[in-house]
Amino acid sequence: MEFFIAQLLNGLSLGSIYVLLVTGFNLMLLVARIIQFAYPQFVVLSMYATWGVLRVTNSVILAVLVTIAVSIILNLLSEPIFRRITSTKGTDINATLVASLGISMIIVEVMSHSLNQGFPISFSDEWVGGSLFRLGIINIDRSTVLAWIGGILVVVAFFYLLYRTTTGRLFRAIAENRYVAKLVGIPIFKTSMFSYFIAGLLGGVIAILLSMLLGSASPWLGESVALKVLAVSIVAGLGNLKGGLFVGLALGIVESFAIGYVAGSWSNVIAFVLMLVVVLLKPSGLFGAAIE
Repeated sequence: MEFFIAQLLNGLSLGSIYVLLVTGFNLMLLVARIIQFAYPQFVVLSMYATWGVLRVTNSVILAVLVTIAVSIILNLLSEPIFRRITSTKGTDINATLVASLGISMIIVEVMSHSLNQGFPISFSDEWVGGSLFRLGIINIDRSTVLAWIGGILVVVAFFYLLYRTTTGRLFRAIAENRYVAKLVGIPIFKTSMFSYFIAGLLGGVIAILLSMLLGSASPWLGESVALKVLAVSIVAGLGNLKGGLFVGLALGIVESFAIGYVAGSWSNVIAFVLMLVVVLLKPSGLFGAAIE
């Protein structure tokens, strides 16, 4: 029973990260109309920024600020590329997936050849945090608690922004019908840019939490995470924010149990098996696609 509870707690932590990632991914999909496959790569590169600042200054506050700033800058720098693609009449949204794949490959090459000589990075025990509660094999450390609290606070703040503010109404209007929103005077460019900013801010928080939770990162971490985020989005329904919350959390729990109870590296297969099953049985996703 202790082992079951331990894996459940680990799954909730991992699921919280998936929830935040798929939320940022879906925001880009709904408002900016792009399939941002490189989004997890921005998160990993921001983790490298965290590691670099901590290594040089050992300042937690500076590391947090730099991480968030790097994530925001990376997302904003990608905006002109995708604006050029999406502004072309008749361009399919899948073209943005191809572009984001290219960006993703460039980031991986940079990290694998120019950062830390291509070797994985590891964070200090002070950054990861020690145990807060232990009962047998059940261990709750600081990173786990922060992943839970961070996930809940960020999601609540995001949905408050989306459904209780003027900016959120603009986001939803553009997601509903971009061309009608433009006709009624909604500033598409300004609102789209703000969605990149929000996604970058969210990515910075994810990078901080993920670095604490994993305690390490590698140039190829973003690729595996990106595939799982895409799978979660497809299983839930493309652009379905609420569905992404449930499926992301469920994937983290299922993956954790697979690691604990199933021999081999089957945890990486689960997301894609689920995606194939859902695509075959319900192509629009379990909760229905919010975008076609």
